[in-house]
Amino acid sequence: MRLTEKTMFTNSKQRDGLWTRLPEDKGHGMHVMIGTESFGPVDISLFRKEEVAHLPSAALWMKRAIDIVLSAVSLLLLSPFFLLIALAIRLCDGGPALFSQRRVGHRGVEFTLYKFRSMHLSSEADGIPQLCRSDDDRLTVVGRFIRNHHLDELPQLWNVLRGDMSFVGPRPERRYFVEQIRAINPDYDRLYQLRPGLFSHATLYNGYTDTMEKMLERLRMDLDYLDNRSIWLDSKIFFLTVFAILTGKKF
Repeated sequence: MRLTEKTMFTNSKQRDGLWTRLPEDKGHGMHVMIGTESFGPVDISLFRKEEVAHLPSAALWMKRAIDIVLSAVSLLLLSPFFLLIALAIRLCDGGPALFSQRRVGHRGVEFTLYKFRSMHLSSEADGIPQLCRSDDDRLTVVGRFIRNHHLDELPQLWNVLRGDMSFVGPRPERRYFVEQIRAINPDYDRLYQLRPGLFSHATLYNGYTDTMEKMLERLRMDLDYLDNRSIWLDSKIFFLTVFAILTGKKF
């Protein structure tokens, strides 16, 4: 649990927008003292929003080591495939094969995410971010295929190798949409504890997010992953995602 000097509580109203009430004294909980004021007993479950879901240090080191080795090997082995996709995109409309975009990552810091370009160069020409729909006419012929099969995400192996991302974690989003999600559910901030992922539990079962409803459902699933993550869960998500891609499943 994390408390700051600005955190204040009463028995009937919230301060600093954290909680609406404190539980009644039922003989359990903890007392909170801030400055000269004492409050409690307080049920610590109320502080869930402030909790940090830790993995053991050994598991974190193992996760990062796996990311480095797998991303490096994958970039090497898939390089001929990368060239074929890049060539197909160039032949489709003559534009660049790669596309970069700023996304919000670990600790809320933005980073540059790389993808194979799936849309026409004139998409979002007005500068206003838009979600991509399955029937989006901004998609090129090649772009629709690689997006349907998640092949447009492959350049993010470089992001994994660099440490911007992990193989498994919540998918990174643009700041524009992050602020919209946070306005509805501020618990999005808890995801900043993690490196965003190339694969995610939410994408596997919730698909691409083309509506705010799907974004909120993705957040719910990402928070569930945060609270239950383990090397075993990461391995399960990794292999299920790879299997889905290799078998041509759309998700």
